[in-house]
Amino acid sequence: MNKIVTFMMVAGATLFMVPTAQAGGLLHNTNQHIDFVRMMARGASNEIDAVYTNPAGTAFLNHEGLTLSLNIQSAYQTRDCVTTFPLFAYTNADGNPSRKYDGDAAAPVLPSLYAVYKRGKWAGSAFFGVTGGGGKCSFGKGLPLFDAPVMAGIYSKSAQTIAAMPVLKSLIGVDALTPDMYTINTSMRGRQYIYGMQLGGAYQVNKHFSGFLGARVNYFSGNYRGHVDATIGSAIVDKARAAMATLPPEQLAAYAPTIAALTAEGGLTHLALDTDQSGWGLTPIVGVDFKWKGLTLAAKYEFKTNLHIENDTKTLEATSLGTTSEEFTAAMLPYSDGVNTPNDLPAVLYVAAGYEFIPNKLRATVEYHFFDDKHAEMINDKQKSLKHGTHEVLAGIEWDINRIFTVSCGFQNTDYGLSDDFQTHTAFSCDSYSLGFGGAINVSRHARINIGYFWTNYRDYKRVQEHYLNNAALPAGSDVFSRSNKVFGIGVDYKF
Repeated sequence: MNKIVTFMMVAGATLFMVPTAQAGGLLHNTNQHIDFVRMMARGASNEIDAVYTNPAGTAFLNHEGLTLSLNIQSAYQTRDCVTTFPLFAYTNADGNPSRKYDGDAAAPVLPSLYAVYKRGKWAGSAFFGVTGGGGKCSFGKGLPLFDAPVMAGIYSKSAQTIAAMPVLKSLIGVDALTPDMYTINTSMRGRQYIYGMQLGGAYQVNKHFSGFLGARVNYFSGNYRGHVDATIGSAIVDKARAAMATLPPEQLAAYAPTIAALTAEGGLTHLALDTDQSGWGLTPIVGVDFKWKGLTLAAKYEFKTNLHIENDTKTLEATSLGTTSEEFTAAMLPYSDGVNTPNDLPAVLYVAAGYEFIPNKLRATVEYHFFDDKHAEMINDKQKSLKHGTHEVLAGIEWDINRIFTVSCGFQNTDYGLSDDFQTHTAFSCDSYSLGFGGAINVSRHARINIGYFWTNYRDYKRVQEHYLNNAALPAGSDVFSRSNKVFGIGVDYKF
């Protein structure tokens, strides 16, 4: 039974690690400007969005003085899991013991703010945005992570208890409790934001080459809340109470506390978690930009961010058949109030090549990202189970129809290097490709409005395990993980 608590606490510590408004690696949001939303490949930009996508390119901005940009995005995502497990008391249309668990995530307002001041060969820039996480996710029907081990644990623990108390068997009339004899009420929800504040400076060495040096401070803020309550069915409760009425007073007094514990709400199993987490880390950043006629070659490197998050735990409860044990306490310790867990942001390499086919009219960019996830420490060294770091390939094209209207579109393909051991019900990923499109309107010489939309198509991930959740006490089971993601954004750039 201590494994049940372990699963619950691990879920609390890793809940929703994958970003909600995702366009990037496992822990990054790279869609920080509407120019990205509508074109995707922005690594060779020399517009205001270059502050994040190509910071060395800010030295080549075509506006002297101050430029600001405000962007607002809304992201909506589903994260579903279809689980097949022999102990489920319900079946799907094919007669298999399967159940679909629905996860809904939303980030209705994701802001980002850019500023750059260029004077001659120098450009100083600043950026603020939600660089990781970025939303709230809820599983109203719970998760198989809890249901499966709770069912197995109740069967095992109830069999031991009933065997040790023969009169209890006569009261409830069974040797062990099976899933059709009780109900499980579960719910999990959480939120996670990583706020990033970046400062840096770029210098134009000559008309072809520039460099950038800067850093970003990342602040992690999260909250995770959930419960699992397994309650015995009313039929057995009524039977037990009727049988108790026939017991002699001394037996009645002896068994009354056990029956009361069993028949209470959450009497079979009660798990509860309510914790806030916070932490911060620093990301050094370097970048280079090279221009030759219509060609731009650019690169940016973000060093690994050592980030540890600390628990501020308000509720951490685990009981089975009304009692707690030393095993429960031991399982809880890593997730107790004040404990730190690793949540590093990986080193990232961005390289891009852009070409202007028609000067000031038609341009395109191809780009590559590598996220070194295998060397970014996660809780329980989860990163070691990845096959490789994240690889991303992007491409985009942009056309200035005239001096007022611009249209663009883009593509991104993401390969995470996933494995069965890396995937969990609260933090799973699926390889994907994304498509984006949109446009810009120059409303004046100073102001520009950007509008964009992108959606992500995920490839389902199927996991089959000989012992479900790698728990030797559980029979075989399987999961099919699936996701969807849609993002809409609008922003304004203003040149002073």
